[in-house]
Amino acid sequence: MSSELVRIRLEPLAVEVDVPRGALLVSSLSDHGVEFPCGGTGLCGGCGVRVLAGWLPATDADRRAFPAEQLASGWRLACQARAQEPLVLECGQWHMDVLTDNAGMIGAGKPGLGIAIDLGTTTIAAQIVDLAPGSVLGVETELNPQASFGSDVMSRIRAALHGDDLTSVVRAALGKIIVRLAKGREQEIAEVVLVGNTVMHHLFSGCDVEPLSHAPFVSPNLGVQSFEPRELGWSLPASCTIRFAHCLGGFVGSDILAGIIATGIAHSDELMALVDLGTNGEIAIGNRHGIVCASTAAGPAFEAGSIRMGMRAATGAISYVSLVGGEVKATVIGDVEPRGICGSGLVDAVAAGLRSGAILASGRVANGTKVFPVAEPVVLYQADIRELQLAKAAIASGFKLLLKRLGAQARDLKSVHLAGAFGNYVQIESAVRIGLIDLGSIAAPRELVHAAGNTALRGAKMLLAAAEEPALPTIEHVSLAADPGFQDEFANCMTFPGHQNQ
Repeated sequence: MSSELVRIRLEPLAVEVDVPRGALLVSSLSDHGVEFPCGGTGLCGGCGVRVLAGWLPATDADRRAFPAEQLASGWRLACQARAQEPLVLECGQWHMDVLTDNAGMIGAGKPGLGIAIDLGTTTIAAQIVDLAPGSVLGVETELNPQASFGSDVMSRIRAALHGDDLTSVVRAALGKIIVRLAKGREQEIAEVVLVGNTVMHHLFSGCDVEPLSHAPFVSPNLGVQSFEPRELGWSLPASCTIRFAHCLGGFVGSDILAGIIATGIAHSDELMALVDLGTNGEIAIGNRHGIVCASTAAGPAFEAGSIRMGMRAATGAISYVSLVGGEVKATVIGDVEPRGICGSGLVDAVAAGLRSGAILASGRVANGTKVFPVAEPVVLYQADIRELQLAKAAIASGFKLLLKRLGAQARDLKSVHLAGAFGNYVQIESAVRIGLIDLGSIAAPRELVHAAGNTALRGAKMLLAAAEEPALPTIEHVSLAADPGFQDEFANCMTFPGHQNQ
């Protein structure tokens, strides 16, 4: 091995990579699943790695991010690290499940194979389908390689506006996924359908994201984007049609369009709702007579990105919390010692605190300590609870305003579908207890609210298998920021519900 290269071993992946001596580790580690939520600026502390062998000096950013005992045990920010000698690093983010959809489709008798892709901000999920019977032949998932530019869409927009190429990197990653799915049958692939949020739609398609960087977040490029394989560098036949489905609004993408199709809202006589919980919470409510949709800036709390001891749903994360005999009990992914808490665990923990009286409806910790213990050494700080209040208020107020726009109330809803990874894992009772979904006087939330799984991927498969574009009712995009009642409704939703469901 050249003296100008040093070898880095990533555990528990057992992956080795050679990097230039003295170079930042960002690009090398991002290729192997280490995420850099703030784009490598050293501000968020979300890319922690622990030095198991070798030496990395602590930087000022490390000292700001980690308490003294964690620094002493070898924790460092990967985005600030430069390798001067061989290292063995424990990657805290080494494992994260990517939500897919195993349901087959009703085939339309089309010949050949098709590929459906859910291009998420964090993860990519793709499936290959035999179009005639509609059967799923294979699935591939991986982290979105754009994560090295930041974990949220606004970070990606800023990176693109600064000249970084986020288009080529994701096109290349998807090209490799397609090769793995096809397994030598590339020439049989007749069609590819992609869905994703508006920023992913624009970045993949090479559209200008500048209009999405500021109010009123209106872009002229929301429509279907079509491509030929050679434009993307994909090894597919020239006759293969590739399209990124159209978006519904500034921050309501084709993933929500696909969700509307997958959940059957567009053909229902009853009033139904779809809520996709993430950094940008997206909501659609309606039926076959018409649908209203909106996005609301929930922030990173549901993904635990703004929580002091927050982490993604990976090994060591507290994922579920319950109250047993007045005592808080935590479940940790991987059945190891807890080292952080993910979004579903955060919602559970606050719900448990509300039930026990340790957290007040105002969000304050009752004993005045400003700390709510979850499972040693993981605690929630007063500021963490406030972050969750802001996130849930954004969703709850948007939900109420869309219902009001339809002249409806929560009791008129036939069903509420929680989409995406967070919606799949959060406990319904906890979500209702903190007021994330305000169901008013409805006493049986589990009968009404359902974890819908990856509705974006399912809807993409339905678009893929359909003989023609599905007929949809009018879908109106509502700008919540322009609603004169939004700020008051948001403020009203900041507090947690009183003592119901204790």
